[in-house]
Amino acid sequence: MQSKAVCAFLLFAALAGAVVLSFAQNQPAKPALTAAHAADVASRDSIVAALYESISGPAGTRDWDRFRALFIPEAQLIAAFKKKDATIGYKAVSVQGYIDGADKYFKEHGFYEREVSRKLESFGNIAHVFSTYESRETRDGKPFERGINSILLLNDGFRWWVVTVYWEGERPDNPIPPRYLTNSDP
Repeated sequence: MQSKAVCAFLLFAALAGAVVLSFAQNQPAKPALTAAHAADVASRDSIVAALYESISGPAGTRDWDRFRALFIPEAQLIAAFKKKDATIGYKAVSVQGYIDGADKYFKEHGFYEREVSRKLESFGNIAHVFSTYESRETRDGKPFERGINSILLLNDGFRWWVVTVYWEGERPDNPIPPRYLTNSDP
């Protein structure tokens, strides 16, 4: 009986190894490391800072090459929002889709988004950053929106990558809880 269990375990291990190897071999080529500023992708802190910096500024074109270089090729940016019928919807776009949608607005309007609080969870080469933000029209202006960015990060052994940014703005019926307005992470 014990030999059947050992055989089953070995078969499972062999199949699992084959699946992982097949998956790893079929991954798309990654953009060259030189596409990103080394300082932008050196740490979890630096990539989150670069993400906010790359979309913030006075009216005008952003450095979209810098923005693109932060993300894995398959990255998604997803906004959750309350629809007119009071249900919750979402809009998911690729990095280029975000650029295409935001570029016209940014050319005509100042937009500054700043992190005001962070909660971090990590394991191995992955990290989840719950980043509370405030959006302003000028660097020191009054915030016109607050919300939380849920940012998933990956370290491939060479640098950090943004896998996805998923966010929701604060609303009267959905205020930001106090625990997301203070920092508790180093």
